[in-house]
Amino acid sequence: MNKIYENDMRFVPLLNFYNKYKTLILASFAFLIIIIFSVIALSVISKINNQKASLVFNDWSVQEIESEEGLKKSNELFEDLTTSYSRTGYAKLAILTKASSDAKNGERQNAIMGFSKLVKLTNGINGNKLYNKLARVSAARLLFANGNYDEALIMIEKYSSSSTNAYIHELTGDILMKKDSISLAKEQYQIAKEKYIDEASLSIISMKLANIDS
Repeated sequence: MNKIYENDMRFVPLLNFYNKYKTLILASFAFLIIIIFSVIALSVISKINNQKASLVFNDWSVQEIESEEGLKKSNELFEDLTTSYSRTGYAKLAILTKASSDAKNGERQNAIMGFSKLVKLTNGINGNKLYNKLARVSAARLLFANGNYDEALIMIEKYSSSSTNAYIHELTGDILMKKDSISLAKEQYQIAKEKYIDEASLSIISMKLANIDS
């Protein structure tokens, strides 16, 4: 009996603690359950959205655009994909593909809008760093070609302000030259020269540096 009594007494502090903080404990438990179910629900929704997005993307990617009807259908599919499923990888790939196509076809403003939209979609901790970088560099190149030098610099300043690939440093140098920031442009060209390994690029960057010093 003594052992049973002693065992029961061990739970007294725990029962007292529970009775004292019962409301808080139950609320915390309920909150935890809600979080778990929310995570599961979001995961299921994300999976369903990805499946739906893949179907829309496949339809869009094979859509013929030579005819007026085909172009209209393609635009409708693209709008649906990038609006209803904007968080999916399929939407981001579609935006990148279309913006690149617009740039190739000389539709600079449409391309800039597409790349800028992709930058916003892929920003942040949970964004896609590769897509974000591609979009920023592509937008900067087009903005530079349009003479929007400040906007172009803003697009790539997160990369050019630290060590990155040679092309971005060269592009930054080109933009700074247009802004008459000669010394800063020279710094970017020198960094690019240190990073380039192919002879053609080294030759071009060397000429740019030579022109500054001449």
